[in-house]
Amino acid sequence: MPVRDLLALEPDATARFEALRIGYVDSRGTLELREAIANLYDHRDADAVLVHAGAQEPIFIFMNAVLAPGDHVVVQSPAYQSQYSIPEAIGAEVTRWHSDLSHEGAPDPQELERLIRPSTRAIVVTTPNNPTGFPFDRALIKAVVAIARRHGLWLFSDEIYRGLEREAELIPAVCDLYERGVSLGGLSKAYGLAGLRVGWIATRDRALLDRIAMYKDYLTICNSAPSEFLGALALRHNDALVERVRRIVEPNLDRLDEFFSRRRELFKWQRPRAGTTGFPRYLGGSSEAFCARLAERAGVLLLPSTIYDAGDEHVRFGYGRVDLPEALAALEAFINRGEARER
Repeated sequence: MPVRDLLALEPDATARFEALRIGYVDSRGTLELREAIANLYDHRDADAVLVHAGAQEPIFIFMNAVLAPGDHVVVQSPAYQSQYSIPEAIGAEVTRWHSDLSHEGAPDPQELERLIRPSTRAIVVTTPNNPTGFPFDRALIKAVVAIARRHGLWLFSDEIYRGLEREAELIPAVCDLYERGVSLGGLSKAYGLAGLRVGWIATRDRALLDRIAMYKDYLTICNSAPSEFLGALALRHNDALVERVRRIVEPNLDRLDEFFSRRRELFKWQRPRAGTTGFPRYLGGSSEAFCARLAERAGVLLLPSTIYDAGDEHVRFGYGRVDLPEALAALEAFINRGEARER
């Protein structure tokens, strides 16, 4: 989205933006932005929100704030790499809570209970999930919260795709469900504003929020004033921005349905019910080799499941970009040249 379109959402926004003072902002985020973020949650408490530069920073800080060498953390898998690589770098032990990739990507809460140890400090989940697109329902998230509460664990929920549920309900955020719940959010996915680099965490645990804020003082300290201004503006019109992303995503998903229907000999596809990513099984051999050939010979970037330490049989398709039709055309040409399968 160009800046002019964002500014056009409010009659006086351009004048206010041009008059903006380019100085430091509150290290926890401007009150205007934190109030706009808080309105996304049931608690609506700006003091329970801490603004960050994107989503990677709060993942890094949370892990360093709550984990120590020898601790144990359970991470839903597959997942964004830093959710398990950062704990490993700290010296914590990571156990993967595996999703069922043969059935949409749903994890089993009974298995989660079995994975908890005396040394477990946190559970990490992603809903809607990247890469599978699987969304938790109320029963599943309540089961996870019950396990976390019973064992006194932190529950970190990556909710960066929250708002892009389609054939799924919008469930409450973890920070609203659990006193030790931490919700991760940001403007990059559901709002399509990745260049603003605005992310956040929301939690009702003030002591944890203070610890995370201290870590942040040694990293970005504060965000850019223009980004926070535009971020607050965007969130005051969050429904319009999410709808804009949906207008891009839904036709793209239909295009993917048509593509996979034509290419059943190469892919096993299950339409994701949320998010902007899908994780079909590739039937032509190594997914990593396929993605490497595709990038080198057709200029199309897909992610193999090896990137997620999830075997070598799946490929992540992203469908949140307006240029998906061009990418699919290049992929089809690549397949038609007979280059999709290993020889």
